[in-house]
Amino acid sequence: MITKKIRVYGIVQGVGFRPTVSRHAAAAGITGSVCNKGPYVEIFAQGEEKCVKDFLERLEKQPPKRAAILKINTEDVKEEEYGKFNDFQIIESEKTKGEIFISPDIAICEECKKEMYDPKDRRYLHPFINCTCCGPRLTILDALPYDRERTSMKEFPMCPDCASEYEDPATRRYDAQPVCCNDCGPEVYLTGREERGRAAIIATRKMIHDGGIVAIKGIGGFHLCCDATNEEAVQRLRTLKNRPAKPFAVMARDVEAVKRECLVNEVQEEILDGHQKPILLLEKRKKSIEKITEHVAENMMETDENSARICESVAPGNPKVGVMLPYAPVQMLLFQYDDGIQMPDFLVMTSGNISGAPICRDDKEAVEELSHLCDLILSHDRKIRIRADDSVMDFYKGEPYMIRRSRGYAPLPTMVTMPWKGQVLAAGGELKNTFCIGVDGRFYLSPYVGDLEDLRTVKALQETIHRFETLLEVEPEVAACDLHPKYNSTVVAEELGLPVVKIQHHYAHILSCMAENDRKEQVIGVAFDGTGYGTDGTIWGGELLLADYHGFERMGSIEPFLQIGGDISAKEGWRIAVSLIYQQTQDKEQTMEIVKKLNLCSEPECKVILAMADRKMNAVTSTSAGRLFDAVSAILGIRTKSTFEGEASMALEFAAEAYEKEIWEIDEPADGESGPDEEKKEPEDRLIMQTGSLIKYLTEKKTEGIQAEKLAYIFHQKLADLIICGCRKIRKKTKCNCVALSGGVFQNRLLLRMVEEGLEKEHFTVLRHHLIPANDGGIALGQAAYAMQYIQEGK
Repeated sequence: MITKKIRVYGIVQGVGFRPTVSRHAAAAGITGSVCNKGPYVEIFAQGEEKCVKDFLERLEKQPPKRAAILKINTEDVKEEEYGKFNDFQIIESEKTKGEIFISPDIAICEECKKEMYDPKDRRYLHPFINCTCCGPRLTILDALPYDRERTSMKEFPMCPDCASEYEDPATRRYDAQPVCCNDCGPEVYLTGREERGRAAIIATRKMIHDGGIVAIKGIGGFHLCCDATNEEAVQRLRTLKNRPAKPFAVMARDVEAVKRECLVNEVQEEILDGHQKPILLLEKRKKSIEKITEHVAENMMETDENSARICESVAPGNPKVGVMLPYAPVQMLLFQYDDGIQMPDFLVMTSGNISGAPICRDDKEAVEELSHLCDLILSHDRKIRIRADDSVMDFYKGEPYMIRRSRGYAPLPTMVTMPWKGQVLAAGGELKNTFCIGVDGRFYLSPYVGDLEDLRTVKALQETIHRFETLLEVEPEVAACDLHPKYNSTVVAEELGLPVVKIQHHYAHILSCMAENDRKEQVIGVAFDGTGYGTDGTIWGGELLLADYHGFERMGSIEPFLQIGGDISAKEGWRIAVSLIYQQTQDKEQTMEIVKKLNLCSEPECKVILAMADRKMNAVTSTSAGRLFDAVSAILGIRTKSTFEGEASMALEFAAEAYEKEIWEIDEPADGESGPDEEKKEPEDRLIMQTGSLIKYLTEKKTEGIQAEKLAYIFHQKLADLIICGCRKIRKKTKCNCVALSGGVFQNRLLLRMVEEGLEKEHFTVLRHHLIPANDGGIALGQAAYAMQYIQEGK
């Protein structure tokens, strides 16, 4: 007879860990106990040596489906120390200090789906069905350990039947904290109307079927929903939301529906239908039936009105569409219910907020902010403690490439092996804000908060920081933030009453990439994005840095230019284009002639920009790669203005990708034309990538009538060449052979591939992002990593 004390660390709360342990104990024939300690699960296993060994093997090889075991510590203990165990018990949770891992919310599992649509099951059509394998976690959590009384489900006492399942080790709901049924759980209802429960769901389905718009409360907040196959309904939502072109996300009935609309490989299908269910950016199928498989074509021809295609206005001019599958039971009921209403296979499911504000999470916010955008509001009475917007994922070389990390992924920590000790808080950036709490070598990146230009989002950030500090039981020693003095994220950090560490924006991007890849040594950082406040008071955004956790040196940048017009220049790329052309010609008449040929703007508008350039009025020196992309998009006649962030740059990328696909199909060499030479004189302080010469070349070729798509491709190719050449020169000077690629511009997969493959040909080690966004949604990780190093050095 032996006794072992076992501690299991990782995602072990809210995933049915203790019930699984109890079942393994029964199967292995051992006695003992299991207790949820908060940071870990503690198990005492007593029995014959071979039985305890069998138990440990089961524990390691057959954990609960949604658990993530990071480590298991085992030690022998003496029987007299703890006595003889007569049976195996789940004992009440106890609070203790230590490493904390919080489970994200988990999409509805297959077993719950079957029960929900079984007329004989007592949870038939229950909008809140869940079990130990699925359901809300982070969004309902008040404190740890994860037990019902510390969640928003404490307001819903279990009925005798649910309590019986909760206490029975033989059931799937043994110790499932949010367990409930139609008799004792939360209830859906229409705000401001009488309909509740079944009547509310039927009214919602009918409104969507008839072309209306409904705000629907899910797990982490509200969505605005309409029929994605109804052009009129989608256009109306665009008008009401003042969103002329930015793509809407779509929720599909099932995987088969997605395959009819999009190209889906095995990896994408696994994630699409997995337990996290992010929005996946999938390539649209061509509209012509000839381009798709016979099987799919037959299916499309045989199906009824449900097979209507996603309308073009969902993602206008975009070769991809963002698609997800239902992850909450109430979302499944929108597609399938026993009311005879034929619902479409695709619903627009976009974040329920007004532009700039955080996603709405309660009735008060929904009524105030969404009433004018929809015809009905379907809500429910289970409180959302922490907002969690949908995660958005692209794919690069067959692997996930995160664009927005939120529901299903946050707050799983990024682990680094640096020997750090301490607690820090990083407030993140101004756009796409997330914050990060660092505890030793664990970095908990928050769910997506939003853009902090809106004070409601600032309030949401402050509130979520406080809740995370409580959940993770931390008292940060320092607060980290951006260098920009006027960012609201900086203000939030400064108001926390902690010592503040300010980190340059692009340096934080590179540290984020280093931390995700657990890189300890120095790197050449290529940080390309829209805007960041530089240490010299100018706008940076196309940077080559030599960086490690101790600090950085600015080694190079794209060619500086005048960014004219303040904030409006980020939306109107033609302004940057005029400025760049003028910088090359140094002649007003010649500039106006080129601008006229390119049809960039009117003559009076051009004169205003030139006058502002001469007087340096509302003009700042900039090396923004994002604005460079906008300007090239305008010069090539692709987009002169953007209605949402990144629109012109995205259109430029799509044009280049279309050309690349075209030259592959006709088997032309991929170089296009040679383009400009990158060599030119450089200032003494840093290397300059000669993007001005590239602008001059593109301008000349466009006025000669060369195809815009071809020039878009050449721009990407030559910019990649400039980056690679710059990295070569820095390596020669510093002997550093590792390059980290970060910043929102590297969401552009064409540029990413050209740079990565070009660097690898030059025998560089290349680091890039995977599950941490390359955009500003990831910089809080970099800020937190720097702050952690900062406190080690006792600065």
